[in-house]
Amino acid sequence: MNEGSCVHARSLHHHAPRTPQGCEECLAIGEGWVHLRLCDTCGHVGCCDSSKNKHATKHFHATQHPVMSSFQPGEDWKWCYVHQIMWE
Repeated sequence: MNEGSCVHARSLHHHAPRTPQGCEECLAIGEGWVHLRLCDTCGHVGCCDSSKNKHATKHFHATQHPVMSSFQPGEDWKWCYVHQIMWE
């Protein structure tokens, strides 16, 4: 699939990460993470679903912000939680 399959892709804005050093919630509770995701709506940085706490998905459920970008060096993809699609 591609971004054309997702209506949310048309309304994305680049937001600076609120915590460029790591997952906001994990940093607050002293936990580690596997990979990071950046919310394209507000700049929240959360850990991926391979991480113990899954804060990026929890952020979606709490806010309904639909699209996350990979926040890993060398990765350039986005995921829409609503439409369950990924694109580069």
